[in-house]
Amino acid sequence: MIRTALLSYGMSGKVFHAPFISLHPGLELKGAWERNKKLIAADYPGVTSYSSLEEILGSNDIDLVVVNTPTYTHFEYAKKVLEAGKHAVVEKAFTGNAAEAEELKAIAQKKGVKVSVFQNRRWDSDFKTVKKVVDDGVLGEIVEASFAYDRYNAGLSYKVHKETPSAGAGIVKDLGPHLIDQALYLFGMPERLFADVMITRQSSQVDDYFEVLLYYKTFRVRLHSGYFVKEPVPSYAVHGKLGSFLKTRADIQEAKLLAGEKPTKEGWAEPESERGILHVATKERIETLKGNYFAYYDGVYKAISENKEMPVTVDDGINVMKVIDAVYLSSKEGRVVKL
Repeated sequence: MIRTALLSYGMSGKVFHAPFISLHPGLELKGAWERNKKLIAADYPGVTSYSSLEEILGSNDIDLVVVNTPTYTHFEYAKKVLEAGKHAVVEKAFTGNAAEAEELKAIAQKKGVKVSVFQNRRWDSDFKTVKKVVDDGVLGEIVEASFAYDRYNAGLSYKVHKETPSAGAGIVKDLGPHLIDQALYLFGMPERLFADVMITRQSSQVDDYFEVLLYYKTFRVRLHSGYFVKEPVPSYAVHGKLGSFLKTRADIQEAKLLAGEKPTKEGWAEPESERGILHVATKERIETLKGNYFAYYDGVYKAISENKEMPVTVDDGINVMKVIDAVYLSSKEGRVVKL
């Protein structure tokens, strides 16, 4: 059993981590660091509500620590976890910058432990289907692709840390890691990029809009996120020399988990009405693969118990941070940045 503790039991701990850790037969949820409200024991009787990070790090009963605190704390806490000789899963954005991510890799290697970034959106039903279409080669040689993660919400978040300027605040480090990781997972690292980052909401102090153009040798990928998109375009549009594939962002896992439903090992299927449009010789709606966040934690279990590669590697996390660093530099200087 891989004995696991969370560093918080707010929305992410309650919805994205604890349910899947408790579902896995090889993982044991030991508890969470709870600063004020003591909530985890009501959902998982018998687990511990830790009063401090030091209590977790000093425990011989903890093998894996999930760093699911605000982004600006990720580097500090993950560093302490790794230095204590424990494996780590770190929420996105991995760190504040690529240099910090590289430092965590070095510590993990020195201590002989593993670290992974929680890029759960790789296991969304919509993206899994996009990846299958691209991998199957039905579109032919890819010419261009567009990924979007848009919302309509003019208000500021009630979570103060999300709206206060810091190393972890802003949409580039909030929604950006999802899109960037998906692009890199599908297409690899681009050669160059150009980015436009700005503030659109009244009274906002942090960036809430970005558009990024990734330059690959023979094709381009556009990434977009903003808070004033009431009628979104398809979240995924991939165009090849033989045809196109369009797909909405319709994964239902988060909604079901927020509603209190328990996850399954097989995952959940999204509505048939959201099937993507594949237009090659003819136009058709194709079946969507099931979304399955359980697969991430199954990969973490196998990586630790069988000494395999993490499902999202530390190098994956470093590359996303290299792109994010370049996004800010490009937007600030108004130029294409080489990667």
